[in-house]
Order: sequence, then C-alpha cells, then structure tokens
Amino acid sequence: MISFAGGLPAPELFDIDGFKAAFDRVLADSPRRALQYSTTEGDADLREAIAQRLTARALPTDSDDLVITTGSQQALTLITATALEPGDVVLVEDPCYLAALQTFGFAGARVVPVPTDDDGIIPEALDEIAAREPAKLLYLVPTFQNPTGRTLPAARRTAVAEAAARHGFWIVEDDPYGELRYDGEQVPWIAASPAASDRTILLGSFSKIMAPGLRLGYLRAPAAIRRSCVIAKQAADLHTSTVDQAVAARYLRDSDLDAHIRTISDAYRERRDALLGGLPTALPFGSRWNHPAGGMFVWVTLPEGHDATELLQVAVSHEVAYVPGAPFFAGTPDPAALRLSFTTHSPEEIGEGLRRLAKTFA
Repeated sequence: MISFAGGLPAPELFDIDGFKAAFDRVLADSPRRALQYSTTEGDADLREAIAQRLTARALPTDSDDLVITTGSQQALTLITATALEPGDVVLVEDPCYLAALQTFGFAGARVVPVPTDDDGIIPEALDEIAAREPAKLLYLVPTFQNPTGRTLPAARRTAVAEAAARHGFWIVEDDPYGELRYDGEQVPWIAASPAASDRTILLGSFSKIMAPGLRLGYLRAPAAIRRSCVIAKQAADLHTSTVDQAVAARYLRDSDLDAHIRTISDAYRERRDALLGGLPTALPFGSRWNHPAGGMFVWVTLPEGHDATELLQVAVSHEVAYVPGAPFFAGTPDPAALRLSFTTHSPEEIGEGLRRLAKTFA
C-alpha cells in the first residue's frame, strides 16, 4: 500500500543522532529534575527558547506568554474547555481541520462554516456571518492549511483581525506547518496584527519540525485566557512530560533546528513537485488541484460526477490510498474533493503511487 492519506512527517528525516545526544545530556546533567513532576506552564528553558524563536520571526513574545502543551491538539482542547459553553458559536473555515471540528462538537458548540476560495477564508463572508452570529471564536489554519494547503494572504489576515476586533470574537490561529515553506516569503501571523493582538491565541507544534512522538506543542495567549488554560491543564494532566520538554530545550540549545528545517523542507519540496508533476496523468480530465507553497497537503477536486469516498474502495484495491474531502466540511460537503499528502514517500514511491491511482479512474 502506498498511502497519500496520513499527514505524517518522513521518519527517515528525524534527527535521531541529535535527539540521542539531547537525551543523553539531559539524563547525565539533570536526571532527577528531568524525571520529576514539573510546573503546569512548562519547562522554563523551553518556553524561553520558543519565545526567542517567535520574537525572531517578528512576533515579540515573552516566555510568560506561553504554555507548553501535549501537542498543539491539547492546546486546542484547553481553549475549547475554557472559552466555550454548549451552544456557543464557533466560526470555522470550510473545509476545516477535522480534529478541530471533532473537538468543538464534543464541547457542544454550534459550528458555523465560513466560505473559502483558493486564498482561504473570504473576509467579506466572515464579516457578514459574524454580524448575524454571536460567535465566541474563529478557528483557522492560515498557513498551509489542513486539508487544503492554502495560505491566507497578508491583506486577508488583516481583514480577519479587524473583523475580530469589530465583532468581539477570539481568533484561534493554528500554525503547525508554517515553518515548512518551500516557495515564497513568510506571511505575518494574525497574532502580530495590532487589530487583534489582544484576542488572538496562537498554537504551535514541534511535531512537524522535530518529531511527533515528543508530543510537544504550545499556546501563546493573552493573560486572562492563558491562566484559564493553565487551570484546565492542571485538571487534564498536571503538566506535559518533563523529560521530553527538557530534551527539546536541550536540542534547541545544542542543535541547529533551522538547519534541520531546511533539510526536511528541501526533501519535502522535491516530494511535492513529484506529486504535482504526476497529477495530470494520474487524475481524470477536468480535475483541479492547487500548488501549495509549503506544508504537507495538496487539495484535489475531481470532475463533476465523481465521488471520492466511493472511489476510495477502488483505489485501495490498487494498493493506493487518499483521504476523501467530504468529512472536512462543516457545511455542505464536496463529494469530489480529496486530500493528498506528499511528505511520507520518496519521489519514486510517489510516482508508483500515482500510477496506481490512475487505475482508479481507468
């Protein structure tokens, strides 16, 4: 089976030697501290290292602005627990990250989709919907979005920030993929916009740039909601793994994470290009797809009349898989949509996978 379904980092690109050295150093230098309970807010050295990285990317941040979480998924769960009551309105881009829809659904929130186009969420639609819906928060992945790979342009980010200030809702800006850029220039975070700096919660993750097995993420938030998230985290797990936080902090001190990101980005760029180069012959005539500037996903729309969910069974019979797009929609699903991830396989494997995928439509 060649799967384009899971959004998994390539395991052969993990910096195993760097992490082994970091674990060895932590367990040699401070084993009792690393194996002990810790503070809910997180390891002070790790928070300081994250604050320096965010500040270097034009988002001035103090270590006290941050809470370390067990993956950025926990950060989303904590915000949901502290900011939402059953029946509260949550605005989401449509399509949306599936686990976010599940999180809001479990909380009993009323999820309202906001239309998107090839540049992401449409500000005019957001403004119109927010004017009639008493939204508590807007959730979006503005850079290399999951599932579409789209990136929200700077002008739209400013418009989103202004809409939040105008209508009084929180923005949850989820950014697990932002450092995996293969083309173009960095776009400023919404959290950096003066219009919404007091109402934007930024979520970050080390899963895509270090290793997902560490389960390390963080949230950067204004003081009031940050304190509430700390209390909620105390009830959830007391704190994130002490030893993994210490290792990540040590890795950031001793290794060059930016160089590692360049290495994996070079590999992923080649894999993205292999996928994009093979799609014209793998997909039926009339299919459409985007050209993401980074991240892990390509969003495909098959010609009218094709159902990606039904066709998945045919694809699997040819030992290739993808994710149908319909579950990502909070509104009316597009049965012809599907998501392809390009990061897990080599260009050669991607080529073979596309040859198998072509048989699905033969």
